[in-house]
Order: sequence, then C-alpha cells, then structure tokens
Amino acid sequence: MILQRRLQLAAGRTEVQWMTTALKVAFATSDMRHVDQHFGAAQAFALYAVTPQQARFIAAVAFSELTMDGNEAKLSAKIDALHECIAVYSQAVGASAIGQLRAAGIQPVKVASGSDIRELIAALQLALRQGPVGWLAKAIVGPMPANPARFDEMEAQGWEE
Repeated sequence: MILQRRLQLAAGRTEVQWMTTALKVAFATSDMRHVDQHFGAAQAFALYAVTPQQARFIAAVAFSELTMDGNEAKLSAKIDALHECIAVYSQAVGASAIGQLRAAGIQPVKVASGSDIRELIAALQLALRQGPVGWLAKAIVGPMPANPARFDEMEAQGWEE
C-alpha cells in the first residue's frame, strides 16, 4: 500500500485561525463528489475542513489500486494519511479497520454508496449548529484525561445514604 499522491491546498494567513478550529473529515471517493468506496480498498479520499457555517476542500489523497484482500498492512498508510480527521465516511469498513481508526481518534461513518459529499457536509454542519450528539460530540470534546484525584475529592465530600 503506497500513498501515490497528495494534493494539499495552502491556507492563506486569514485562513490559519479558521483551519485550527474547523473539523477535518474525509470521504472515500473515486470522483471527489460521492462516497462510493470501501475504506480498505479506497483509491482516494477527499478531505474537508468544516465549521457550522463553512466547508472547504483542503486535500485529495490518492493511493495505488487495491483489492479487499484482507491484508491489514495497507490500512496503516490510509489511517496515517487521515491523521488530522475526526471522521471518515465510506460505503463500508471492516471490523479491523474500525478498531484501528478509533484507536487513531478517527470515527468511521458508514453511508449509502453514492452519497453526495455536499449533502453529507450539510448534514454535518446542521448537527454542529443544533448541538452535536453521539460520535460527533465525543469527537469534538476529545478524550478527556482521567483526574487521578477524583476519588479523593469524592471521599472528602463524604458519603450519605
């Protein structure tokens, strides 16, 4: 599995702050307009930066042609290419890939084959405006570090039945 090419759009000075607050999402696609690829065999991903009000195409990542052969080694290159993303939309994703994506902090999202990327982005923006729930809320907050003193604090407050 080889990353064949990556086209990244450069952000101007005015976009730098926007890019740091925008959520990055990826779409498994063959035409850059529709989600029509299985994650493991995807030949390309379209990456977008999304806020509740705006969405911008930021990169295209292309891989050499792959088959769904069960070779797990090819997944790491794809996951590495999506390292900034909070989610990847695909028409299907295998159990092993789901585990690896989640371990990397990337939520796999399964959608119907041929789903329009613009419509998926609009739905994501609506969810952001209405108050995200489920996987999106967790992705925005990120993993919360455990407070090792939390039990001591609870004990200091006392216990009543």
